[in-house]
Amino acid sequence: MQRPLANHSKRLSAIADVVGAQLDPTVDQICEVSGIAQTSNAVVPGDLFIALPGENHHGADFAADAIARGAVAVLTDESGALKVTGVPVLISANPRRAAGIVSAWFYSEPMRDLYSVGVTGTNGKTTVTTLLHQIMSAAGRESGLIGTVETRIGVEILASKRTTPESSDLQALSAVMRERHMRNLVMEVSSHAITLDRVRGSHFAVVGFTNLSQDHLDFHKTMEDYFKAKAALFTFEYADLAVINIDDEHGLRLAKQTELPVVTVSRLDRQATWHFNSIETDYVGASVSIRGTGGILIEAKTQLHGGYNFDNLLMAVAIAFESGIDPIDIAAILPTLKGATGRLEAVRLGQNFTALVDYAHSPDAVKRVLETAHQISDGKVIAVLGCGGDRDKTKRTLMGQALHEGSDIAIFTSDNPRSEKPEEILVQMVLDIDVITPSEVIVDRASAIKKAVDLASAGDVVMILGKGHEKGQEINGINYEFDDRIELAKAIEDKA
Repeated sequence: MQRPLANHSKRLSAIADVVGAQLDPTVDQICEVSGIAQTSNAVVPGDLFIALPGENHHGADFAADAIARGAVAVLTDESGALKVTGVPVLISANPRRAAGIVSAWFYSEPMRDLYSVGVTGTNGKTTVTTLLHQIMSAAGRESGLIGTVETRIGVEILASKRTTPESSDLQALSAVMRERHMRNLVMEVSSHAITLDRVRGSHFAVVGFTNLSQDHLDFHKTMEDYFKAKAALFTFEYADLAVINIDDEHGLRLAKQTELPVVTVSRLDRQATWHFNSIETDYVGASVSIRGTGGILIEAKTQLHGGYNFDNLLMAVAIAFESGIDPIDIAAILPTLKGATGRLEAVRLGQNFTALVDYAHSPDAVKRVLETAHQISDGKVIAVLGCGGDRDKTKRTLMGQALHEGSDIAIFTSDNPRSEKPEEILVQMVLDIDVITPSEVIVDRASAIKKAVDLASAGDVVMILGKGHEKGQEINGINYEFDDRIELAKAIEDKA
């Protein structure tokens, strides 16, 4: 975990005041805390260890390890406190919420010192933030990026463990960016992060909403709960301004109900603040004409393909303008922009068909990306897709149907089966679907990719969906090396 070099030490008694906890008068009242950690293996001497209740374990189960590594105090709930000995304990009824608040306070609210942008939605978060980060960087505004694929602090690149980090890591990263004189922070905000208070204590200049479609119902249970989780970000507690895609029905609803000032974006509605006058596509991308705030006109070429990528581009442009970047500069930068890793990413080895890898792993995302495939195909669309194990089971049949209906040849396969049997996942995917040759069910993902490539002819599009940038395949608790891009390249080479 990256931490700022500056000393942010605070007295334990001050931390107790911030979280509303009572300190035992017999403990060291002037104990100094020099950092915060939410996993025991991240603890360094002087840290406050925050032990949170979890689905399978309580963080306090690892308190002894944290103390051995140098933790000087523990923040947890009542049940966790019973497992801690040897250091002062701060007890909070809601330690997740307290973690966010105390982490932001500890590092002096670093996100308020940056032009911070948070983007949420089922699909498009990674692409919007990647495009916006590129625009800001090209405009000379050194920026930080936090998201699913990677974390960037200027030119330094770090691996991302999750879409939105835990609150202590998020605030520490933001403090590092401030310390290194970043001007902006662009980040993805997942619904899990909002619900689990990872962004509690954070504040954004702008929050963006891309869309909402079925996903994560293993966590949120209903679409209404999922929507409410996203909508919770669009309040003055978290932000000053909202940029919302109103082509999405949930976006339209959010734009009407949020208390924030709203800037609307739309590919279809010319009454929106930001919209397209025209989009003229070709094999290398498109020429776009964008109308924005106050009648601003931006005309440029883009390398991006696909309707939903134009939605993502429009949101990135709107937020870039709101951040103060000159529209003339934006127009000059647009032709240089590249999509996010694993999002409609092409594998080109001189073959006479198009081969693409995409992260689509929800019914709506699969539908959209296959619509794009047909737009750029001169022949068949051959698509490979699986569904993850130990995740939302209600979307599996819907994803299978989207694959079947959206492709000329559908190949159903595995995708991180985790603890489940891949054959059972595939039965759910092909429920009520008559899989007719050359469409096929192939359990082994590498074999499925090879089959798709072997079936491809000149002008076809081969789409490998679901994993995108991921570099592993999780089976029975073991994460095996597996990269769709590498497997696709091998299959193309073998075909040649």
